[in-house]
Amino acid sequence: MSLWTRDNQDYDRPCMITCALSGVVADRAQCPSIPYTPEEYAAEAKRAYEAGAAVVHIHARKPDGAPSYDVEDYRRIRDAVVDACPILINFSTGAIGISTEQKTAHIKALRPAIAALNMGSMNYAKYNPKKKAFVFEFVFANPFAEISEILRAMNEAQSKPEMECFDLGHVANSFPLIDQGLLKPPFQYSLILGVLGGIPPTVPNLVRMVEQLPPRSDWEVIGISDDQWRLVAAAIGLGGNVRVGLEDNFYVSPGVMARSNGDLVAKAARMVRDQGREPATVEECRRRLELVNG
Repeated sequence: MSLWTRDNQDYDRPCMITCALSGVVADRAQCPSIPYTPEEYAAEAKRAYEAGAAVVHIHARKPDGAPSYDVEDYRRIRDAVVDACPILINFSTGAIGISTEQKTAHIKALRPAIAALNMGSMNYAKYNPKKKAFVFEFVFANPFAEISEILRAMNEAQSKPEMECFDLGHVANSFPLIDQGLLKPPFQYSLILGVLGGIPPTVPNLVRMVEQLPPRSDWEVIGISDDQWRLVAAAIGLGGNVRVGLEDNFYVSPGVMARSNGDLVAKAARMVRDQGREPATVEECRRRLELVNG
């Protein structure tokens, strides 16, 4: 073990790579490789797994590409992915304009190994500097009452909460929930940098977020768009984990669009190995996060 290893910053242990396959906003007009159908999700998940990912993060879609919050769409995607490869499943619960019951129905019914949980409310926007205008902007509401209700559903389903934190305050929001016993170690945090309305995508800001995490935390960075690879490199060097995928960024390098999620995972895996670490296996992730479900 390295003499410089600190709690939550273990440079020697394998790096867990998650792949966010599709997201909910982007479409094929922006990136032709975004999966829509269960078969396409399965093919993308297999490419990601073979490139080094141990987890896939899934927002369901209808076969025409429209976002879906329907349990059966999640079930069809889940079944296709599981048939294609033994990767761990992480379902999103993030959504706007639907009830808490709708946000958790697929967690209760399908009991994924991991379930994503947004940890606070925020302005959520995209800005175009050339046009001096916002492309879109809205308030993403995630009050404590709803976070707590979603956590209770995840705990009942024995799905590990993956806490998605867009700012330092979102990390702090986890502390009363830990005190209440709604969150139990080992904790899993996703530190998201680069969304307008959240924390700016700088390496010092990533370090600040990591320093606030409680003991027994496993964490990953989610860097958005052009900032992704710089933040991935920093997270690997800090002893953390990484998420890549077409939800967050389309490009393997400037001007070179990924042909699949596998291209993005392959680059992340190379970066992990370049720093003397190895991508974590599915079983290593299962053990570290103490996952109950498959």
